[in-house]
Amino acid sequence: MDASYRRAGAGGGSAPRSVEDIFKDYRARRSAILRALTHEVEDFYAQCDPEKENLCLYGYANEAWEVALPAEEVPTELPEPALGINFARDGMNRRDWLALVAVHSDSWLVSVAFYYAARLNRNERKRLFGMINDLPTVFEVVSGGVKQSRERDRSISDNSGRNKLSVKQTSEPRIENNVREPDEGYDEDDGDHSETLCGTCGGIYSADEFWIGCDMCEKWYHGKCVKITPAKAESIKQYKCPSCSKRPRPM
Repeated sequence: MDASYRRAGAGGGSAPRSVEDIFKDYRARRSAILRALTHEVEDFYAQCDPEKENLCLYGYANEAWEVALPAEEVPTELPEPALGINFARDGMNRRDWLALVAVHSDSWLVSVAFYYAARLNRNERKRLFGMINDLPTVFEVVSGGVKQSRERDRSISDNSGRNKLSVKQTSEPRIENNVREPDEGYDEDDGDHSETLCGTCGGIYSADEFWIGCDMCEKWYHGKCVKITPAKAESIKQYKCPSCSKRPRPM
């Protein structure tokens, strides 16, 4: 396969521009790589000869895959896959090697999608990532970890909800109303998605992590940032954050 065909993504058309077209391109490339690492794995394994030069695994928009040398031009038109995947083939357990290639392939697929998505606005990029994130990763499929991953995520979410409610009896964390700057790229109906930020690291609230709220200043914190575990939180009747603990008591 020549370099010009590869640069065009083996799709025969112009670069995708809309969220739907970029996702279609992502899904086709992902399908090609999945086929190489599962149904056609013997062929893929044979092509990754450690005696050859640096090789990459490419997935194309026409759902074809190829093991080939990297593009010669610098910088390349599209992000390049991981280089030299063939060198580790015989030095690792086969399953582990395939999982490693899968992880790098996931990274490459996202980088290509968001290379195309650079011209999208914030809402469109958020929607694109949501569509991508609804699919299991190549790594999950190759390692057989799709079911385990989903069960783990569900367990973390359930435990986080129980822990948060046991610490502070409120339905939701206090929402900071001014955490977003005005942005014309946001739709009007997106205005109620302001986030709670960790009072220590500034990270955005996520239900997949343990959080604890201060009963004095009502700010919220990652448990790990204030060194409070879910088990320790169970025994705390009134939590004071580090800042409030340092304040002198009123006379």
